[in-house]
Amino acid sequence: MGTRRDFIRKTAIGGTGISLGGMLMPSMINANILGANEQVNCAVIGVRSRAKAHILAIHANPNARLIYNCDVDDLIIEANNAWCQEKIGYVPKVEKDFRKILEDKDVDAVFIATPEHWHAPMAIMALQAGKHVYVEKPCSHNPYENDLLVAAQKKYNKKVQMGNQQRSAETSKSAIKEIREGIIGEVYKGEAYYSNNRGSIGKGNSIDVPKTLDWDLWQGPAPRENYRDNIHPYNWHWFRNWGTGEVHNNGTHEIDICRWALGVDLPKTVTSFGGKYTYDDDWEFVDNQQLTFAFNDNKFITWNGHSRGIMKPERPGRGVTIYGSKGSMELSRNFYKLYDLQGNPIKYEFERSQSATLDTQGIGALDLSHVSNFIDAIRKDVVMNSPIADASISTMLCHLGNMAQDAGQTLEIDTKTGKVLNSNAAMANWKREYEKGWEPKL
Repeated sequence: MGTRRDFIRKTAIGGTGISLGGMLMPSMINANILGANEQVNCAVIGVRSRAKAHILAIHANPNARLIYNCDVDDLIIEANNAWCQEKIGYVPKVEKDFRKILEDKDVDAVFIATPEHWHAPMAIMALQAGKHVYVEKPCSHNPYENDLLVAAQKKYNKKVQMGNQQRSAETSKSAIKEIREGIIGEVYKGEAYYSNNRGSIGKGNSIDVPKTLDWDLWQGPAPRENYRDNIHPYNWHWFRNWGTGEVHNNGTHEIDICRWALGVDLPKTVTSFGGKYTYDDDWEFVDNQQLTFAFNDNKFITWNGHSRGIMKPERPGRGVTIYGSKGSMELSRNFYKLYDLQGNPIKYEFERSQSATLDTQGIGALDLSHVSNFIDAIRKDVVMNSPIADASISTMLCHLGNMAQDAGQTLEIDTKTGKVLNSNAAMANWKREYEKGWEPKL
């Protein structure tokens, strides 16, 4: 960063001394806000798929600059370098070990699009290094990390936004405003669904780790396993050591919108029914699941997830319907549709630019808006659309969904802490086992 960044740093340091003379509060505030005229230097970590949306959104923002790409796989780095040259016109610096990026004082913010077992530990390390964090959903691998990440954000006082980008959709914000104003009466139910038709991941064979891959760093905080040929680069989603299943992978988005629309936080009970019904393979989660979250004020959310085996009658790949005493409303990344109690259409609103809904990258206009909101929060302290303190609650619902499925019973939940009240077996999954030396701590 240039002279202005150095000037601001010196000003902040000088402010500490000035604070002794009674100017403490303004100096403390300024020290955490980069400055409205400052460029935010960014690094993207994990650059194979979803990161492409981050890179394009950073590049499109006149107040941000991508200075690093990072990945543990040389093949992915090589492909991404060529992609960057084509799409953004230059190749940022490359690092294979993200810890070197955290040491670089010129990096202001990191974007995390790694496998999910890395999300919270890496975000916490970035916060400890003084970086702002944009972390993909889910923000954690387990409830313990969820709480730890929220505590870390408070302790290190940096911006942390989760990548549930529909929170930045103008149509969704308009819909929520109208719901709050009573356009569909008293809301009582949020119905979320996701439908895909993923194939079998087969049964993995233990093979030598590719020479291009740093398998030890890829595993990071997770207990070590031998490399197999059906894990990297995508199918880790369906293994418990690294992934969290479809309810987190895609359910987070829709469950989050339902929670937003209903104005609820943690549920009082969680019930799950589902199973693995399709292929005999290594997939370790359910591939079809029905979840119900009940809340104290007589509201409830359902999630219907079809990962494998297409949903019939065929519906759009994902979406949300909110039900009220006077009507209902459909919300998606690209529109909202208002209906009366008889199901007659009243009003449709569409996003000006469309976003992908089912592919693994999900690139679209919402990324530009969500990343822009994050950059503006760093530069000008604007309110974030999905700050981690709130986004983590949606992630917690998904954790509770998996825990209820594993427990095979309806879980009763402490609505203040999210902890399970009636199953010690479920609470045993509150925290994972960590590889020695890798457990995240504050």
